Amino acid sequence: MSFPDKLGSLPAGRSERLLNGVVILRESNVMSSRMKIDFVSDVSCPWCAVGLKALEAALERVGREVTADLHFQPFELNPQMGPEGEDIVEHITRKYGPSADIGRSQQALQARAESLGFRFDFQRRSRIYNTFDAHRLLHWAGPKGRQQALKNALFAAYFTEGRDPGNRDVLVKVASGSLRAGLAATRLGARARQPDRGASSAGS
Repeated sequence: MSFPDKLGSLPAGRSERLLNGVVILRESNVMSSRMKIDFVSDVSCPWCAVGLKALEAALERVGREVTADLHFQPFELNPQMGPEGEDIVEHITRKYGPSADIGRSQQALQARAESLGFRFDFQRRSRIYNTFDAHRLLHWAGPKGRQQALKNALFAAYFTEGRDPGNRDVLVKVASGSLRAGLAATRLGARARQPDRGASSAGS
């Protein structure tokens, strides 16, 4: 995922859909610009983890020129995945065919992630899992202003530490305080199972 070096260069009032489902709406005034950003992604999408770090770096560069209102929207890459998950090599081969160059893709991910201060550990991340409960917890984190911190923690738990983001014990450890109440909810609702049709389904 790439972002403009100057987020403030987007025309006022323009809605821009970028790679991996990032939507930016800019409103400007004399002093600064305010943006609403919808980050539509799955916890198990590696390029989404890279994209979030790139977005955070871009927002840090522009500083006070832009005030970003960042919201994380759910998207499930593999909604039918069982609780036991699936071996990542078998999953990618089944999904993209035997010609998929997994090693080359991992090298590209590692290089880009390292440049942004994020680390992939592909030895630990050996399986892909159902992420429905992780999205449910992110939904509960929204009104509390904790989505961004939780999203980063979930990316680290899965991609760096190789933990299952659908496992209740893992989510309890990642969450803190009142966010743990979100695990008791019975369902997130149609927003997770029926995401924006314009969202990208690319990834693993």
